[in-house]
Amino acid sequence: MSVTPAAVLEALSTIVDPVQGRDIVRLGMVKGLKVHGKKVALTVMVKDPTTDFAQTVAEQCRAAIKAHLGPNVVVYADTDSEMISLGAPVVENNRPQNVNVSALNIVAVASGKGGVGKSTVAANLAVSLAKLGYEVGLVDTDIYGPSVPTMFGAMNEKPRVNSDRKIIPLERHGVKLLSMGFMVDPDQAVIWRGPMVSSAVRQFLGDADWGNLEYLILDLPPGTGDIQLTIVQTVSLTGAIIVSTPQNVALADARKGVAMFQQVNVPVVGIVENMAFFAPPDLPDRKYYLFGQGGAKRLAEELAVPFLGEVPLEQAVRETGDDGTPIVVQHPDSASAQAFLEIAKDAVRQLAIRNAELPPTQPVEILYR
Repeated sequence: MSVTPAAVLEALSTIVDPVQGRDIVRLGMVKGLKVHGKKVALTVMVKDPTTDFAQTVAEQCRAAIKAHLGPNVVVYADTDSEMISLGAPVVENNRPQNVNVSALNIVAVASGKGGVGKSTVAANLAVSLAKLGYEVGLVDTDIYGPSVPTMFGAMNEKPRVNSDRKIIPLERHGVKLLSMGFMVDPDQAVIWRGPMVSSAVRQFLGDADWGNLEYLILDLPPGTGDIQLTIVQTVSLTGAIIVSTPQNVALADARKGVAMFQQVNVPVVGIVENMAFFAPPDLPDRKYYLFGQGGAKRLAEELAVPFLGEVPLEQAVRETGDDGTPIVVQHPDSASAQAFLEIAKDAVRQLAIRNAELPPTQPVEILYR
């Protein structure tokens, strides 16, 4: 087997922290991963360096990698007990504020333009991660056009507030949810200026009792405006996933979305091609590329960004979204549901590689003049 970051992390995922009951890759303990030929170097971050596990984990890493990739692999493994902050400070006019977001991975799902199915991808990605056994939250940051209440059948639900005055997210299909759609009447328009919108997003992230999440998915509105800037100022995004359809008009905007995140030093961990093709239910082997073929995949290759997969155009995706039960729950054997599940698995792999190789993203400081 080739010695790649993904293969190394696969080997390390066999090592379980006995206290937390999860493997060290899932816990985000593997840092500073470097692979060069048959040489591998890494550091395992431990909370308490005096435990038996902390004392032996480096040797466990060496043994696991050699067992998985061959005895000739040279492994440099070490431990460190430096604490890594999972939350991040808000930076606004040079005034830091604490944000209570305890999530190992905060992932923005974005698109350069509307109408490409970004919210559908975000919702089904979140539920797929929950089905894979992860602790997941989903924030609908589209203040003006929230979709999450409809997609999760919670249009008439209202979050409660706990004794600490924190918002308690709703929960559906194993996913904790927050959306402006839960706060206002469905027939009422939200007519707010930018600062009010930014304040609402900060409240969702900082004044909610999310618990200890492994993945917090942020469903962003289209474009590169106030909300996107607020988020990169407010939290340490682990990475971004860009959603596009195959046609050129969507790909041009997807390219801008990738550029925006790169400009603020947020890694783009993948591109998803939605509405990739149509296969008639009575002729499932016949594919019609209504919006072009493979455009998002070519864009991913051009930009050296992982391609997470393609989702077919199926009537059931629209119907289940309107009915309030994501397709990965209502029709788990459908082509779209299987595509979403594979995209979730690949997103987990790409985020694990990103976390092992790169330092945490820092919130962006934007000075207003």
